[in-house]
Amino acid sequence: MNGLLATLFLDPLPLMGWQRGLLLLPLCLAVSVVYKAIKLPDLRNLPLASAGLWIMMVVGMWAVALVMWLMYQLFA
Repeated sequence: MNGLLATLFLDPLPLMGWQRGLLLLPLCLAVSVVYKAIKLPDLRNLPLASAGLWIMMVVGMWAVALVMWLMYQLFA
């Protein structure tokens, strides 16, 4: 098992530009679930609250990336 994990670090999977952006989705989902689990007083609202935060995080990060890309295209 350790050899398999070491192989992933030595020979990473080849991901192109748009595929790297997809890695943002599970990362933001995990962060939003943990954050809302800590902050909510009632965990019955956890799925809806974390889904809303997840969407806000993903849209916000993609918007920042788009603005930075546009600035690069204009000024570079």
